[in-house]
Amino acid sequence: MPRAPGFAPVVQTMRGGIFSHLAHRIAALRGEVYPLHVGDTWLEPMEGGRMENFKVSEHPGMHRYSVPHGHPSLLAAIEERHTSAGQKLTRDEVLVTAGATGGLGAVAGATLEPGDEVLVLAPYWPLIKGIVETAGGKAVEVPFFDRRALGGGGLDVHAVLDHYLTPRTVALYVNTPNNPTGRVLHADEVLGLATFARRNALWIWADEVYERYAYASPHASIRDQAPERTFGAYSFSKAYGMAGNRCGYVIGPKDAMLQVRKVATHSFYAAPTASQLAGAYVLRHGDAWIEAARRQYTRVGTEAAEALGVEPPEGGTFLFVDVAKHLGPRGIRGFLEDCLDDNLVLAPGDSCGRDYETFVRVCFTAAPPDVVRRGVAILAKRLGR
Repeated sequence: MPRAPGFAPVVQTMRGGIFSHLAHRIAALRGEVYPLHVGDTWLEPMEGGRMENFKVSEHPGMHRYSVPHGHPSLLAAIEERHTSAGQKLTRDEVLVTAGATGGLGAVAGATLEPGDEVLVLAPYWPLIKGIVETAGGKAVEVPFFDRRALGGGGLDVHAVLDHYLTPRTVALYVNTPNNPTGRVLHADEVLGLATFARRNALWIWADEVYERYAYASPHASIRDQAPERTFGAYSFSKAYGMAGNRCGYVIGPKDAMLQVRKVATHSFYAAPTASQLAGAYVLRHGDAWIEAARRQYTRVGTEAAEALGVEPPEGGTFLFVDVAKHLGPRGIRGFLEDCLDDNLVLAPGDSCGRDYETFVRVCFTAAPPDVVRRGVAILAKRLGR
């Protein structure tokens, strides 16, 4: 007899969203709101790369399906961009995806069997744990970025990771520049991670969405160290201010990408065609836009860090702030609710790992700089600064 209709247990135990318990209050806020909880940018995409710049007369078929692999113009632009950066690449190693989120989901579906474990360097991007779990895997949280000496160095990568390795471990998730800490892994750390993965025959999931936003030191790509086992996920959302376009791409070993494409085809089929056209344009013409954004992000992030009494971000768009000394009996949830009284919206640190329940994540690019400054000032006041 068929079982009664129900839902997957792993899905039932997941959060509906990072802000689900506060959604009704956030929606009810009036007046100037300080939305420092969402990883986005106040900047519009560059002229020429906006949806308003694309017309059917110039791009016939832009409202039709793209080839699932990716629009030819975007695949060519990706190949050009990475080749010019000194990375060997063929189109067979690329898949255009529905954002980096869709890309990592396809990688998870292609590489995980039920019960497989992924070492996730923590604190981590809030959605990666759910991506692992909905593919049947287990996300093993490895406290990592908070163990590093500021500026890198001093961390025995192998000693840290060996403690979490089991016979079910199949992959390692690495995000640098890091969401939420703003830390950037140095070349020796990246080499150590690549060596560890190769020694233990692990896949590497490299979340590269903030690669263009390393401030304190150059970005070191783990794919350069271990291309034979690395899936690199890239995003137009973070790099070019196109979060609403839902377009990104994954680069990985040629034979492995055949399997990733199968999962992608049976989940989102293809990324939006118009978004791919915009992506091709900004890859070819967007370097000046990125440099201007970097300057603005660096300035706002440094100002916010100084106001909050934390170290400036080494990269990315976030600060991770420990508010333990200012929590009452209601804990972090009470702190977040009290911030809402001032129209300040922050992300809870435990969405980035179970060991971070006294932290808040602050996105310093989610609103125009003056709005961010006023929101940060409210938080600083609550922290006694």
